[in-house]
Amino acid sequence: MSAQNTKLGIWLMVATTFVFAMQDGISRHLAGEYNVLMVVMIRYWFFAAFVMAVAARKAGGLRAAAATSQPGVQIFRGILLAVEVCVMVLGFVLLGLVESHAVFTSYPLLIAALSGPILGEKVGWRRWTAIGVGFIGVIIILQPGFRVFQVEALVPLAAALMFALYGLMTRYAARKDSAATSFFYTGTVGCVVMTSVGIWFWEPMTAPDWAWMALLCVTGALGHWLLIKTYDVAEASAVQPFAYLQLVFAATLGITAFGETLELNVAIGAALVVSAGIFTLLRTRAKEKA
Repeated sequence: MSAQNTKLGIWLMVATTFVFAMQDGISRHLAGEYNVLMVVMIRYWFFAAFVMAVAARKAGGLRAAAATSQPGVQIFRGILLAVEVCVMVLGFVLLGLVESHAVFTSYPLLIAALSGPILGEKVGWRRWTAIGVGFIGVIIILQPGFRVFQVEALVPLAAALMFALYGLMTRYAARKDSAATSFFYTGTVGCVVMTSVGIWFWEPMTAPDWAWMALLCVTGALGHWLLIKTYDVAEASAVQPFAYLQLVFAATLGITAFGETLELNVAIGAALVVSAGIFTLLRTRAKEKA
């Protein structure tokens, strides 16, 4: 991989994390005003249309994208991500962007910890140490012994666990299916699931909030398009550490737009989680090159 492509990949990943952080901010606003299930449902309508448009342009079209020998795995992935999105958006409303993202950032460590039992991958002592350090960081963020423990604090942790499982299931699916097929099922299954649930919670929206909803849909599609482009031009292991910038962008948005505060324990805990996550990524990359 040339240095120029890796550099472009890094900039695309930075742009991706910025767009996704903006999407999270809009989700926080809309879910604070309307039912979470309805907000996520409308977001999925646009996402499914985007996914199908991407699939239709590729060789073989929709039929090729939908072809899979493991429909159960693909459907489960789609359902899991849809539920995770709902849980995470609920976390934004209950805890805010700063604390939710600080806890959610632990998901790469959960992927590393679960890759052994689920995918049969070997996790060495260095990565187990990093995982342990990362979870000390999560405990520092949540402060279970220093205040009345908020049950709400478990919401982004549950989202992180679901997203980690989604990531592992995606890796499992990749053994037989292309990325295009997995992407197709992510959007279409999520759309069907969210419509079957969210349609019962429909509420009329104001004109300004429809504008925010349109922007939410555009940022969702743009974010996924940028992510696809990122992995087209650079190795995943080279750009993945920059995905942590989403925490920085989301925290900045939470503080400036929503009046949230960055507590010292959250800053220290997040620093530990991010450091442990980057170390884990570097160890994975080193093992792949060995």
